[in-house]
Amino acid sequence: MSEAVPPSETSLSETPLSETLRERAGSIRTESIQTGAIPVIALGTEVSPSERFMAELLTGQGTRDDYTALLAQHFFVYRALEAAAELRAGDPVAARFISPALTRLPAIREDLRFLVGDDWEARIEPLETTRRYVERIETVAATSTGGFVAHHYTRYLGDLAGCQVIRTLMQRQFGFETNGVGFWLFAGIAKPKEFKSVYRAQLDSVGWTDAERQQVLDEVAVAYRLTEDMFGGLVARSAAAA
Repeated sequence: MSEAVPPSETSLSETPLSETLRERAGSIRTESIQTGAIPVIALGTEVSPSERFMAELLTGQGTRDDYTALLAQHFFVYRALEAAAELRAGDPVAARFISPALTRLPAIREDLRFLVGDDWEARIEPLETTRRYVERIETVAATSTGGFVAHHYTRYLGDLAGCQVIRTLMQRQFGFETNGVGFWLFAGIAKPKEFKSVYRAQLDSVGWTDAERQQVLDEVAVAYRLTEDMFGGLVARSAAAA
């Protein structure tokens, strides 16, 4: 009879990948933004750049210009990610996660046209932190399955989770109707919670090797860090404009 493996010696691969990702995300402070929660920042409390920027935006302290800057940076990130999706479309694993219902670039373009003007593309530029984020997507997500899935998971499930709350608050604060908030409207996804459950089930159904699984976990951590760096750039930009 074989001996039972003590819990501390249980292989990481025995835990579903989606569960491991959620456990690790629980220790990453951007999760409060991804679930649509509005962080309450007490005086003297140390917070992440994403928490600070989004808390100010969602509580009326941020400006329309701050909001526009956020969408502008999303444009560069999603342009790179959706270009990577086109490159990975023939990959049987990556293709499981690619869905037209998630595509954000057309909506971002329309939002920026409304917020900035017809010449919006000539008037925006990526922050240095966003440039690094885009470079990572282009060098990792566009060239490896695990890297692509990691960045795809981080961006789309994060933005999908908070979309309804953010859209409603931006409409209320800036007087938007449908224009300007298209990015947060996933019209092809009637039930976001169910969609995310199916997505996570797909993550678990892939026959990842231990090395591939670890690559996904490591790259998700990189994606979170790059997201925080991008928000750090947005916080600095907002402070400089004040």
